[in-house]
Amino acid sequence: MKANQMMNENFVYGTVNDSIVNISKTMEDHKTFTCPILNSDKKLLGWVTSLDITRGLRENKELVSEVMHPFEEIWTIYEGEQARLAVIETTNRKLVSIPVLNKDDQVIGIIKSFDMIKTFSDLYDIKVYKLYEAMLDRLKGVSWQDLMEASAVVSTKETGIKITPEEYENNIKRATFGEAIWATEGLENFFAGLISVGELVIARKIGRARK
Repeated sequence: MKANQMMNENFVYGTVNDSIVNISKTMEDHKTFTCPILNSDKKLLGWVTSLDITRGLRENKELVSEVMHPFEEIWTIYEGEQARLAVIETTNRKLVSIPVLNKDDQVIGIIKSFDMIKTFSDLYDIKVYKLYEAMLDRLKGVSWQDLMEASAVVSTKETGIKITPEEYENNIKRATFGEAIWATEGLENFFAGLISVGELVIARKIGRARK
């Protein structure tokens, strides 16, 4: 996923000549905690947060330019860059939102932490069998039945509870990705299980070819 696929194109912005009072009203009306400050060409000059606005009002400042963070202090991402970079930097830098730039360095959107949460929520709702279908597409010469049989073997070995291929198939048709992660106690364990399934199904395929 690229940054422009996660960003929100509908965002509010201010200018260096805006008053702190007016910007505070704009941010309140649009329920946003951050606001980019742009020039007439929509290029980024600064960035203000609700905390900056509070500080400005407390210190009797008048203009946004007196409290905004300058361009040099703002982390940005270009529209064609991987969205995962925004997720990583949001976590590392404790950011609320990130401005997205085009090739002309114009701000064309904002990625908010809320947008990231929504994206992950959508991902977590994907049915597990969709992931297995994607795996099957990569494992040439392997049937769905082969995949279910290998999955049942790996699941039985890891949980100690015997399960048939048919039961396993029914489970993954009902379960979501998010539920599977919780059930396996983590993303690493879930994908380690998929790798084990892939290794087993390939080993079985090679074994049949040698007979």
